[in-house]
Amino acid sequence: MKKRITAREAAALIPDNARIVFGGFLGYGCPEEVIRAIRTSFEETGHPKDLTLLKGVSIGDKGERGINRLAAEGLLKCVICSHFGLEPDVAKMAAENKIFSYMLPLGTITDWLRTIASRKPGLITKTGLKTFVDPRIEGSKGNELTKEKGGDIVSLLEVDGEECLFYKTALLDACVIRGTYADEDGNISMTREAIHGEQLEIAAATHSSGGIVIVQVEKIVSKGSIDPRDVKIHGFMVDYIVVAEPENHPQTFTSNTYMPELTGDIRVPIDQFNSMPLNERKICGRRAALELKKDTLVNLGIGMPDAVAAVAAEEGIFSRFTLSIESGVLGGVPLGGLALGGSINPEAFYKMADILNVYDGGGLNMAVLGLAEMDEKGNLNVSKFNGKVVGPGGFINISQPTPFVIFTGTFTAGKSDIRVENGKLHIVKDGAVLKFKRQVEQITFSGEMATKNKQKVMVVTERAVFLWTKDGLMLTEYAPGVDVEKDIIGKMEFRPLISPDLKEMDAAIFRNERMGQERFMM
Repeated sequence: MKKRITAREAAALIPDNARIVFGGFLGYGCPEEVIRAIRTSFEETGHPKDLTLLKGVSIGDKGERGINRLAAEGLLKCVICSHFGLEPDVAKMAAENKIFSYMLPLGTITDWLRTIASRKPGLITKTGLKTFVDPRIEGSKGNELTKEKGGDIVSLLEVDGEECLFYKTALLDACVIRGTYADEDGNISMTREAIHGEQLEIAAATHSSGGIVIVQVEKIVSKGSIDPRDVKIHGFMVDYIVVAEPENHPQTFTSNTYMPELTGDIRVPIDQFNSMPLNERKICGRRAALELKKDTLVNLGIGMPDAVAAVAAEEGIFSRFTLSIESGVLGGVPLGGLALGGSINPEAFYKMADILNVYDGGGLNMAVLGLAEMDEKGNLNVSKFNGKVVGPGGFINISQPTPFVIFTGTFTAGKSDIRVENGKLHIVKDGAVLKFKRQVEQITFSGEMATKNKQKVMVVTERAVFLWTKDGLMLTEYAPGVDVEKDIIGKMEFRPLISPDLKEMDAAIFRNERMGQERFMM
């Protein structure tokens, strides 16, 4: 039988200065029991200390649960990840230059793990060229400490005349991941997990490095009782098993109970979902949803983009296309917020690395992603604000190779009062923060690369729709009730091009009743 240990014993196995990897995706798959034990061990003994932490995206709930628990001076030395938006204390340490910080695209991290697992010298990729990842810009360095004293994690390489990025591999000392059940041989199933994530890649990379593989599960079952089709990590690469207390092993941090509709155990009627109120969020969701086409694969980002899923559910058009999430879940109704990554009534579960490879290869037909800042060169920033790095997550993997990308969000940021009355948009009080800037703070999406790759790029807000062209950003539509000069152009730091066919947005977007299926999938 594989050695069963307590979480405290697992924490004691992690050496100082270890390069350690954690699995999880926002509120899903978090090995909370072991994370708690590591923090407790550090507080009581001072060990483990000076850890270099590698992970994919944020793991936690913005509070004490998850990786945010490890935010203690001396415990962490460096964090390599794609996102820590749900780990404010870790992000604060990075912003205050108390730790080294490197921010990579999510797909680069999962591919890098595969490269380590196969003992290759390094990863070659085009993902991130002309963004802050590019060594000619910021080289993935997330703060001033890393820029001044940190080593280079990425370099520029030319392959057959094409520019590429190269990431040298490094050995891993330990990993902490989780599954649902472990049998007595250490075989791991994920039958009650809402996502399968990058757990296999983490285990394989750590095992290949000669490191320690620790898996947190909810129960140990008899040898041979797990269906071979459900074994996602074979016992040969598992060293230790920790059985968690139920409160430290929820399916998701958004619920204390198991939700079988997230795993495919049951299906629930989609028409049970409540419709959204008619506000900026719904306006953006409706306008973006009008661009959906039949028989396409679509990705929705976090925040405003998940309104597209709500609109599709309300309009009854889900069966006509497939939504996917970078967590690896395909089909169904993707959830938003902390629950992003899971889907109600999913159709398939890919590993995160697999779906990101599909994205990198241009497998998506369309993506709807968040709009934070955009400049006159067509660059977007969703990763760094006022000097604080949040990270790109899977944004670069999704946005760079996809032929049609929609960026959606409110036109301005900050406290506002915007209403829909009698089919018209009324801006009673506008947000004080402008989103359309002369230059973005950090380049997460390159307008230059979009033009080179001949991508169709649309920007959808509650009051205006734009298209990116080779000559610049062009205003193509405006909301009924707004003054184009005052409410749109007057709230931009640069003047956009004006389409010769400028028109009002579809009036049905601004009515309370459903738009009607006939308007979609043209």
